[in-house]
Amino acid sequence: MDDKDESRITGIDREIASEESTDHDNTIFGSNAPPRTLKGLDILSAGFNVCNSWCGVAATMFLGFLAGGPVTIIYGVIISFFTVGCCALSMCELAARYPTAGGQYHWTYLLAPKSIRRGASYTTGIVNIFAWLATSASICVIIPQVILGMAAYWHPTYVPERWHTFLIYQASNILVLAYNLFVLRRAPLTHDIGMFFSLGCFFTFFVACLAIASPKASSEFVWTTFVNEGSGWPNGVVFLTGLVNPHFMYVGIDGAVHLAEDALNAASAVPKALVATVIIGFVTTFPFVVAMFYCISDPMGVVASPLPIFAIWEQATRSGSGATAMTVLLLLTGYFALNATQQTASRLTWSFARDNGLIFSKKVGIIDPRLGVPIWALFFNATIVFIMGCIYLGSTTAFNSIIGTCLISLHISIAMPVFFLMLSGRDRNIIGADRKENKWHMGAAGWLVNGVTIAWTVLISIFYCFPAMTPVTGSTMNYASAVLGVFAFLGLVNWFLYARTRFEGPKINLRSI
Repeated sequence: MDDKDESRITGIDREIASEESTDHDNTIFGSNAPPRTLKGLDILSAGFNVCNSWCGVAATMFLGFLAGGPVTIIYGVIISFFTVGCCALSMCELAARYPTAGGQYHWTYLLAPKSIRRGASYTTGIVNIFAWLATSASICVIIPQVILGMAAYWHPTYVPERWHTFLIYQASNILVLAYNLFVLRRAPLTHDIGMFFSLGCFFTFFVACLAIASPKASSEFVWTTFVNEGSGWPNGVVFLTGLVNPHFMYVGIDGAVHLAEDALNAASAVPKALVATVIIGFVTTFPFVVAMFYCISDPMGVVASPLPIFAIWEQATRSGSGATAMTVLLLLTGYFALNATQQTASRLTWSFARDNGLIFSKKVGIIDPRLGVPIWALFFNATIVFIMGCIYLGSTTAFNSIIGTCLISLHISIAMPVFFLMLSGRDRNIIGADRKENKWHMGAAGWLVNGVTIAWTVLISIFYCFPAMTPVTGSTMNYASAVLGVFAFLGLVNWFLYARTRFEGPKINLRSI
């Protein structure tokens, strides 16, 4: 690194030196910050609840089952573990030095060349916010899908309407908003309960299904069956587009990052939570999907079902009541996930507004002193998610599009600071010289890990926008690219109307480097 770059970094240090805290566990923004109450287990639990890996794959299994089948889902879980694991390690290296709620857009501001760092930081922040809004909307849609799928099973004459999904979607959004406003701060064990409840369900379902299911599917079916019925795409394209399902096990993987300013000992707790979330997600999801495929006795019945995981559990237990009980428990994990997602998304939105990056920042960027939460950030996010629900009324393909959009946006926000880190030659003044300065320093392996992070982002940004079938019609079109375009337009409008003259970069609590 030359003298010019070094002076830039130390200059940032001087700019914010007056705002630094000598105790990294204390707030660095005075009263305008949430109380630091979350311990290491709480951060891990919240991060896990957002992903809720095995549950996310189970609830969205129809996507993968129709786009590659067992091969896509099983091997996709392995691919997602490796690629998202690299993304998590890339974030760990930065989060250990700069644990702030802004996360990726804070890191981008530090790493980008001075001439573009405002614009690059703003872009990263707005993309990250859209990713979390889309994630909230995705979970809100999954909940009515599960509920109405059970209703259709027990009442074959019942035909779910879009407005039925809409009402349950909005009710879930409002219910969890109220919990975040008035209960969550006073019930810190909520995330812990959610994680252990989810892990308990996983173990129970795994053992029960394997013990009861008879006959079991052949190993040839489980490990080699590839489904490509009528898509019009080559198998390779179907496999890549079908990765949306197993990849969903890590949606919101950066959750722990955005809870950094709620956390005690954030510099240590956040990286540990990121890695633990990836590992726990894999060791639950991989055996779960393998076991579920062994429990399938009628593959066509699963394909025809409006809720494939329900059909699998019915075949495994040979009981509609048993499958219903398991699905209800799965539904409860969805509410824990939505609750954690709303909390995490609000901290990111609050942080961005605190840095004058959003219209209405004076309101959105405030922590309510009585409730100890960013109430306007919570309302802001819930309103956007409400609007997304209204858009859903107009298209039955919106579900797939929203899921693809949240994953693409998430990884773009992660790749931005990683790209600038690589461009800087993995600047030792930012990430530390070695493991003595940064316990999460990856050394030479960091180049490979960062490279995989960038390559994975490019790959999914292309294939997650592919339509499910060709030739393309209005009903088979994948609108992920259109959704991304709308997000980009809204981000530009916000920039020119507000942020261009007000956003001056984040107030980062830089550690000594």
